[in-house]
Amino acid sequence: MIEKIRKLLNPETVSYLVFGVLTTVVNYAVYYPCRYIGIPYWIANVIAWIFAVAFAFVTNKLIVFKSKSFDSKVLIKEIVLFAGARIFSLVCETGFLVFTVEALHFSDGIMKLIAAVFVVVINYVFSKLFIFKKEK
Repeated sequence: MIEKIRKLLNPETVSYLVFGVLTTVVNYAVYYPCRYIGIPYWIANVIAWIFAVAFAFVTNKLIVFKSKSFDSKVLIKEIVLFAGARIFSLVCETGFLVFTVEALHFSDGIMKLIAAVFVVVINYVFSKLFIFKKEK
């Protein structure tokens, strides 16, 4: 059991979680001021997403997955795959927010937090398996 925990909590997953939390902080730091000034929650979510994705790409590329290549082919491939995966998770998150806020009348702040858990997991899977995978 302890060996499984050690395997799961390796430096890569720990740094992903740390930067995932920081990405979430960036997301909320943009989202709530947008909401405060009256921007609808779904537009505020997209604006916050743009800032969070830019932060996440840089930290995931350089720190978490240690992809140091700046060759244009590699960089463009990583950006396109990263943006595509993040667009997928944005659509899932926004759909979840619209359903739970509009149809079920839950708080957008609480629902955004619940959605963040799914987003962190799915983004890690995409990043690890498809975007920054190590070439053999």
